[in-house]
Amino acid sequence: MGEIPMVTDAQVRVVRRKRMEGKTQEVAAAAAGMSVRSARTWARGSLPSHAKGPRTWRTRVDPFTGSWERDLVPLLTRDTAGGLEATTLLDVLIERYPGQFHAGQLRTLQRRVRDWRALHGPEKEVFFEQVHPPGREAQFDFTHAGELGVTIAGEPFAHLLFEFILTYSGWRWAEIAFGETFEAMLSGLQGALWELGGVPEVVRHDNLSAATHELRRTGGRTLTRQFRDVLDHYGLRSTRIHPGRAHENGVAEQAHASLKSALAQALVLRGSRDFPHRGDYHAFVQEVRARLNRRIDERLAHERPGLHPLPPAPIPAYTTCHPTVRRWSTIRVGGRTYSVPARLIGHTVEVRQHPDVVEVHYGGRCVETMPRLRGPGAHRIDYRHVIWSLVRKPGAFARYRYREDLFPSLTFRRAYDALQGWRGERADIEYVRILHLAASTMERIVEAALATVLVGGQPFDYATVKALAVPATPLVPEVTIPEPDLGVYDALLAGGTR
Repeated sequence: MGEIPMVTDAQVRVVRRKRMEGKTQEVAAAAAGMSVRSARTWARGSLPSHAKGPRTWRTRVDPFTGSWERDLVPLLTRDTAGGLEATTLLDVLIERYPGQFHAGQLRTLQRRVRDWRALHGPEKEVFFEQVHPPGREAQFDFTHAGELGVTIAGEPFAHLLFEFILTYSGWRWAEIAFGETFEAMLSGLQGALWELGGVPEVVRHDNLSAATHELRRTGGRTLTRQFRDVLDHYGLRSTRIHPGRAHENGVAEQAHASLKSALAQALVLRGSRDFPHRGDYHAFVQEVRARLNRRIDERLAHERPGLHPLPPAPIPAYTTCHPTVRRWSTIRVGGRTYSVPARLIGHTVEVRQHPDVVEVHYGGRCVETMPRLRGPGAHRIDYRHVIWSLVRKPGAFARYRYREDLFPSLTFRRAYDALQGWRGERADIEYVRILHLAASTMERIVEAALATVLVGGQPFDYATVKALAVPATPLVPEVTIPEPDLGVYDALLAGGTR
């Protein structure tokens, strides 16, 4: 004789619903898949699950009897941080009692550890939900965006995203950045405020070095003079989170997660993570940001009256310094080395550092614009700035500190290596002359000539490359035609009349 199936809560709910709809007992029982007698029994009262008493017995032998109190509870008691994992505890038992415990018992031990900590473990940190008045606070922060896998023209695009978020409404501003620099922070902050059209009372941020610096005596951190000036200009107050407490900037952290998730989804729909130019990717980010902002239009409208008005004009989104060009035709800016035209040696120039580029000004004119370098000790030497002196002193090339910067492309590097194999010690002279040719004509044409001779595999020198890159203009002979003597025609005409 088979077991009588137990009546479930779902079956009872079907019976009661059908009866409320006016169905007969028989129809309701048939719909629920139970007998009429059972349907009558469960027509009212508590559900079957509520009628069961709590189970006080085990269905199988406890494998941790004895060892739990003897071996594991002392370890859990000493673990005041609550970081000891069940896998570690199981390893302890397997080592102490060979053959008695195995990996298949991990889930059981995890439940035991979970329940013990709920009753006897250390107190957990409580997070307190905050009330955010409209217009009072905004948060900003940088986040790495490498996990998006974006490429520009096929090349990996390493970048950050700067985000500014109004705490009450969730309105956000996002910009592409390449480092947590003051200029990137200023550009993002001002971009957000002028797009928003108003200023909140407070901005909250972490202890990033673009806004704060360490105090030598106390070891604490305070705002930099530059950032204080920005706050004063916009009438803002600043609050900072405690070091290592990212959750105190939780609005920004959640905004980072939601923005990157939206970007990742949009990239999937787009069908490609590659963009022709950086500007195309920037437009893509702004489109996704605008779509997220449309979801909170109503809350933003409620927040706008609480914002303060903007100042008459923004602060220039760059910082300036005034280095003197050294005899190596270089300047030092922020611990990084840049070359400049040699004619500026000995002069003091004005350098404007933007988030992405560095501009060199002299006499009120911009004389050079270069990509901003990243990383400590980085350098950028443009061969066009130094080649005019180097071609007169080619022996300096061999031990030049920044020699690797004098290979504009891999083709030039391969050409130099080939010259070393064919020309020996004269390779430096030949290569410097080729580089001078590239500076005085067009680098692209010289590179194409080098590629041609490299494919040919035959020895070459400066003259060979010059003949391909700048073919000699053929000599055109001068033809002298004397001025015609019109008197001859007069004589002919006079003779004809006779």
